Amino acid sequence: MDKKKLILLVGALIVAIGTALAARSMFAGAAAPEVEAAEVQQGPKVLVAKRSLPVGTIITADAVAYQLWPQELVQDAYFIDGEANMEQLLGTVVRNPMTAGEPVTQGSLVSPGDRGFLAAALGPGMRAVTVPVSARTGVAGFVFPGDRVDMVLTQTVSGGDDNLQTSETILTNLRVLATDQSTETTTDEDGKTVVSEFRTVTLEVTPRIAEKVAVAQTIGTISLALRSIADNQTDLERAIASGEVRLPDNASAEEEEALLRSVVARPGDSSSTFVTGGDVSRFQRSTMPPRGNRNAPAPQQDEPVQVTNSVPQQVMPSGPTVRVSRGKNTTIEAVDRGAGALLDRQGR
Repeated sequence: MDKKKLILLVGALIVAIGTALAARSMFAGAAAPEVEAAEVQQGPKVLVAKRSLPVGTIITADAVAYQLWPQELVQDAYFIDGEANMEQLLGTVVRNPMTAGEPVTQGSLVSPGDRGFLAAALGPGMRAVTVPVSARTGVAGFVFPGDRVDMVLTQTVSGGDDNLQTSETILTNLRVLATDQSTETTTDEDGKTVVSEFRTVTLEVTPRIAEKVAVAQTIGTISLALRSIADNQTDLERAIASGEVRLPDNASAEEEEALLRSVVARPGDSSSTFVTGGDVSRFQRSTMPPRGNRNAPAPQQDEPVQVTNSVPQQVMPSGPTVRVSRGKNTTIEAVDRGAGALLDRQGR
């Protein structure tokens, strides 16, 4: 290669390198401008519902929470963090239904003592009844608004010269609305719950249960039995297993939650249990006393007594007895002393 061609080649190479450097510098200077993110104006925290809150729901700490909210969407009726007192909101009742995530407004809550508070606390179709209690029949004051109780009726069934002592659970899963005139739990300076005696308890019931409560107060003494919180879940599982409660296949999570909550809150008046004096002491009766004429002569030792609807029409035979059923008829017959002694030794 001659000297002239070599000079041309080197010159071309220098020009190419210079062009590449110039192009690189040009493209580097024309880089895309940086996009500045628009500053989002941070709003305050407002009180919202953590779950669906139907009418009559008592506000608890797990029902509502504060959440960031856009400043331009904040309304005067909202509860703002730092301005609202959360302690005063606990125990209030939902007047208007709210969905999960919806802001809680001042008009949607009713405070204890306000007009219409008790009516708002009642579920749809429910009624409020008040029953008298004492320290003995009211769980010594350990019943508070929001608790659930069973109602026990104690009575003496008289007949002839003998009486039958009975105690029967007539109603179950009743929600306590108020004790005396208080619809909220009282706390001391340290935040501890104050246990106090009260003379009346207001309960949430159905119209038919309200009638039963009114009659029960004229029959005997009413006592309250406090229910465990776990009992509601157990009853719910039992109802689902027995087919009493059927969850729709296409139901949403909120619909299922509302259905299960209604089942748990439902008072019961069908399945009752009872205890007689004979179940407590062997010296008490365990059967219905006779209701016949007191002056009528007593039947002979071996004379059977006809029973109709489990109520004997004549005076019971003295001594040990047994019930004998023949078809639809049931008789009470005396047992000889030898057999009676054997029954006593076996713990009759």
